[in-house]
Amino acid sequence: MIDYRGWRHTFKLDPDKTIGDAELEAICESGTDAIIVGGTYGVTYDNTLELMSRIRRYAVPTILEISSLEAVVPGFDSYFVPLVINAGDPDMIFAPHVSGLLAYGSYIHWDEIIAEGYLIANPEAGAAKRTQARPIADGATAKAYAQVATQICRLPIVYLEYSGQYGDPEVVSGCKAGVHEAHFFYGGGIRTPQQAAEMAAIADTIVVGNLVYEDLEAALATVAAVKGS
Repeated sequence: MIDYRGWRHTFKLDPDKTIGDAELEAICESGTDAIIVGGTYGVTYDNTLELMSRIRRYAVPTILEISSLEAVVPGFDSYFVPLVINAGDPDMIFAPHVSGLLAYGSYIHWDEIIAEGYLIANPEAGAAKRTQARPIADGATAKAYAQVATQICRLPIVYLEYSGQYGDPEVVSGCKAGVHEAHFFYGGGIRTPQQAAEMAAIADTIVVGNLVYEDLEAALATVAAVKGS
């Protein structure tokens, strides 16, 4: 199993978005700890395979965050399987995974699978609408959800996702307080090195996604802001 516990900074790349070869090289050679591949809509086997094959030219660890059974591609270092803990539609928590196991269970290498307790905090995000995510209004609620993920479900990762919106530090801190011994990822709305550093002071690992496509120079600068180099 890949060792993610030492990660401080990761980039997330969406197979449904376009990135040039020079930009991809800059991301992969930036000093980030890993590349996470994933998205909510438009993710297919073909565009996931194409992006993975391009990233594989570089030594950076590469993870597929599974959002669609049709887009599961072999060859990644590991696979993050999100369980949306605050899903309002209960079928979105476990039913997709049961379907996946029925279809592909005999092919799974379990040492490559890492489950995430996934919390979606931006109600306008596509993933929030897809799962009918319940709101996370304050730090106390975030802490309780994190405790469900780690103390009840015993999940090794909690991922707080704001998906394009910069997070409320009170909510992020509350989530961190409930994580216990699990590893805490934060992602969403980071657009400056200062924001990256602020969230990295709370979370174990930050995830920078949309900024890659909006302002590559600023995205690259978040690596040094978090890792101090």
